[in-house]
Amino acid sequence: MGLLTGALPDFPWDSLGPAAERARAYPGGMVDLSVGTPVDPTPALVREALAAASDAHGYPTTHGTRALREAVVAWFARRRGVPGLDPDAVLPTVGSKELVAFLPSLLGLGAGDVVLHPATAYPTYDVGARLAGARPLPTDDPATLLAARDDVRLVWLNSPGNPDGSVLGVDELRDVVQAARAAAARTGRPVVVASDECYAELAWDEPWVGQGVPSVLDPRVTGGDLTGLLAVYSLSKQSNLAGYRAAFVAGDPALVAGLLETRKHAGMIVPAPVQAAMTAALHDDAHVAEQRERYRRRRVALRTGLEAAGYVVDGSHAGLYLWVRPDGGPQDAWATVHDLAGLGLLVAPGAFYGAAAAGHVRVALTATDEDVVEAAARLSGA
Repeated sequence: MGLLTGALPDFPWDSLGPAAERARAYPGGMVDLSVGTPVDPTPALVREALAAASDAHGYPTTHGTRALREAVVAWFARRRGVPGLDPDAVLPTVGSKELVAFLPSLLGLGAGDVVLHPATAYPTYDVGARLAGARPLPTDDPATLLAARDDVRLVWLNSPGNPDGSVLGVDELRDVVQAARAAAARTGRPVVVASDECYAELAWDEPWVGQGVPSVLDPRVTGGDLTGLLAVYSLSKQSNLAGYRAAFVAGDPALVAGLLETRKHAGMIVPAPVQAAMTAALHDDAHVAEQRERYRRRRVALRTGLEAAGYVVDGSHAGLYLWVRPDGGPQDAWATVHDLAGLGLLVAPGAFYGAAAAGHVRVALTATDEDVVEAAARLSGA
């Protein structure tokens, strides 16, 4: 109890209560653009696969079915430019957030170890380091810190980034991987680079639309050597499977084997019907393209409305969010949250994502078409 009360920050979304109350008071009610939870139906082919596997009377394997792991391998080759992964180096996880939160602990990190993560970042990277007793350190230049410090044991990358939609190119990814390997050689201690890539199928700007968002497992990044590298992916966004808790990690066979052994002891197992549903989803690209088009339309409508209302959208090259600030000059994110709540729109303040993000708000694309039309109309009218 002492750990939970003393070492972790408050859950940030709990602080949105007053803004939500103000937004609900708007005529017509609140449009919630604060959380990236899918609102569209789970694809029929996925639900059918789940139902067909519902006679799940035995325990599933922690490692996942061979069919699921081969589907992940095929998906990486087809969609991410990563051929030839070993199916044994794939491991399903109970959503991606639990892996982000527990990876430092699963790797055996603790006091004296540093976990690097993006300066503007999803808060669970920080929380995961604290849960392990390690030190989280935000940075936009991990390669330089890796060269300067001997205590870094884990580097989190997030591309496309939540909340700002930033994308790391092949050269940037390679620089971090090479710096981590140099640090490991210098110190004699392993340095893991873990890349959270769960928005990779949702690119909006070039060159990422045409080229695809690169993975940390891309041969152009790795030089053909996966040592020390992990890629984390979730089907929550691309396939509307947030309620299924369906994700996986892949990469260095030795690292995945270690994670597998620990997770066997802990009983961290993806349910068998969910594994079957994931397999079906990974083999079908059509539903992903359909969902991407929905988000594209919503993104255009919200961006048009925000810009008409005097806001600027920065970055946001990929992912499910618009990274927004007022055009008239610097303003604390909570003031912008209050302003938009006055239009009945609830958004997330940049303060949730680190000190570097204090001037922006995150606007989610995960609202129904009707709500997005309503939000855009209110913004345009303002």
